[in-house]
Amino acid sequence: MENLRYINISNYTSDTDKHATVNLSYQTFGKPLHDAPIVLVNHALTGNSNVIGEHGWWNDLIGTNKCIDTNLYTILAFNIPGNGYDDNAENIIENYKDFTARDIAKLFALAIEQLEIKNLFAVIGGSVGGGIAWELAALKPQLIQHLIPIATDWKSTDWVIANCHIQDAILNNSSQPLVDARMHAMTLYRTPESLTQKFERTKKNDALYNIESWLSYHGNALENRFQVAAYKLMNQILRTIDITRNRTDFLEVASKIEGDIHIITINSDLFFKADENWNTYVDLKGVKDNVHIHEIKSVHGHDAFLIEFDQLARFLKPIFSTALKSKEKLVQHVA
Repeated sequence: MENLRYINISNYTSDTDKHATVNLSYQTFGKPLHDAPIVLVNHALTGNSNVIGEHGWWNDLIGTNKCIDTNLYTILAFNIPGNGYDDNAENIIENYKDFTARDIAKLFALAIEQLEIKNLFAVIGGSVGGGIAWELAALKPQLIQHLIPIATDWKSTDWVIANCHIQDAILNNSSQPLVDARMHAMTLYRTPESLTQKFERTKKNDALYNIESWLSYHGNALENRFQVAAYKLMNQILRTIDITRNRTDFLEVASKIEGDIHIITINSDLFFKADENWNTYVDLKGVKDNVHIHEIKSVHGHDAFLIEFDQLARFLKPIFSTALKSKEKLVQHVA
């Protein structure tokens, strides 16, 4: 893959006391590493490190003169080991239940250390990527200036765990696991209202509704670019987000995170519910001043973080314009 680099992490011991050597792949965009504030971008379940460019999955948000401006920032993005993007067969983890979301955060932390990064201006991620961001912040409470978890939570709720359990059953028992698991997941990522607005019960032909055709398309598209082992691992990571596991309670753990926390939730998210995020915000605000919450208003549910870029950019611009303001102050001071 173009611009893909690797960090070897040998003899890693997982939370379940399993040992592994991981060749962690990553990409950087924008300013060279150590020349500008660094923004770590964590990808979602079927994503990868290719954040911007021809096939970049967050092109609308990150790039030249965009909300997260590559003229001002270094963008760092790791591939979650086993996501299949780097075509590295050694990184496909068959014993996927040996690893948790915290393990991924620990691997990222070890890689950050190897890259000699002492401070991250921001860590941003949607869905499972945001959960890993929470885990990294809890692990390294002084590392991150701005923690930006989007359409996610600091823990996998019973509802998320339930759906991951169903996904795991599909992935292990279906005759076409990737297609079927993806079709099921797509119904969770959108809302009934979103699908009604998009399809209005229209048909592709006499025997096939457009909604059925759309689901099949997404199932087949994923099968063509993903592996079952990768999906199993990513689903396992999604179900194991919990910054309190083997620690104390949420408020004690989260209050130690020194940076600003910017929770971004979605009013119609059927997967990571907005109510959970608002409860987190209210509870945390009682012990930590620099916590904020924004809510995307959308009919599209969980996937709105990949659709409602205008709203997302409006929430993020005040954060990511601070580097520009700091630069201007520095220039004025020097002058």
